[in-house]
Amino acid sequence: MPMAAMGQVASPGAPAEPTERELKYQVFLGYAYTSINQVNQSRSGLQGLEATVARDWGKHFSLMGDGSWYKYAIESGNPGTPSVEEVFFGPALHADLFGHYSLFVRALLGAAHTAGESEIPNVSFAGGVGGGMEYRLKPRISLRASGDEIYSSFVEDPQHLGYSPHRRGNGRASFGVVYRF
Repeated sequence: MPMAAMGQVASPGAPAEPTERELKYQVFLGYAYTSINQVNQSRSGLQGLEATVARDWGKHFSLMGDGSWYKYAIESGNPGTPSVEEVFFGPALHADLFGHYSLFVRALLGAAHTAGESEIPNVSFAGGVGGGMEYRLKPRISLRASGDEIYSSFVEDPQHLGYSPHRRGNGRASFGVVYRF
């Protein structure tokens, strides 16, 4: 091979663009509201906090764990001092709409606990569907507004200790911040 051929080196070309790390996890924390239909004679919903942790599995699918705690009445009128805690798990589908906006829908299964009242039992299997919208402020930070309809089965008569056919639907809403990592 001639010496001139050996001395030739390929030009380096354009430097490779750094790829942005894929953000697979997200946490949400926000203000939340729920109606409290499982407490008889309830006249006011409760407010509190909702927290969600999710893991993305591809562009449009994620699995999430959701917990919420409601303690403070919007206005007076509830008998006693009710509070509600909920824990759910389930899948979510999400898609970018346009610009900074995205949409998600989710299905949740878990349990709801009512305290401060004479509900027997005070824990019920619960589940529901919902969804929401996000507005991306930065690649890692978004604002989220969401709503769900959560169904549970609490006893209508506190003295009744058997099976309860009384299903209750509680609407809930939340607004807060999402952080992705």
